Amino acid sequence: MKKLFVTLAICLGVLSNADAKNLTVYFSVSGNTEKLANAIHENVGDDIVRIEPVVAYPEDDYHNKSFTELAQTEKSEQVRPEIKDLDVNLDEYDTVFIGYPIWWGSMPMVLYTFFDKYDLSGKTIVPFNTHAGSGAGDTHDEIVRMEPDAVVLEGLPVRGDDTESDLSDTVKTWLEKIGK
Repeated sequence: MKKLFVTLAICLGVLSNADAKNLTVYFSVSGNTEKLANAIHENVGDDIVRIEPVVAYPEDDYHNKSFTELAQTEKSEQVRPEIKDLDVNLDEYDTVFIGYPIWWGSMPMVLYTFFDKYDLSGKTIVPFNTHAGSGAGDTHDEIVRMEPDAVVLEGLPVRGDDTESDLSDTVKTWLEKIGK
């Protein structure tokens, strides 16, 4: 009887992922993470939205003193910069791809604001990031800690310099590896 129910459910689409929707959400200042987000979005489809702070960051350049001081102060003081509303209904999505740069070994504080503001319980979270050599740092563990009622898949760290190249093969290989 159970086998018949499962077969019937599959035929009716109840157990299918055909209706599953993807949302790609990203934060980018320099444009590197945006390029990676677009490459992922091209492969997974559905919707894409940018996380934007209410007060924009100065130009992203580790040599830009105002940017460096602001980002480091936010990190050391655990500041949660206010972000603009995403204008999406997260209830419509099953999987949320979340992208960000790595700043001094961790996520920018604006990402913490995002996780504070939006509840991703019951979602599959797929992190991706750009970095200058630190990989993903401990961001996977941080996301798991902040979203304990979500499934967090293996992320994709990409060196920022590599976003100047075609990311298609890198993204496709990663998506196949994680089953997306």
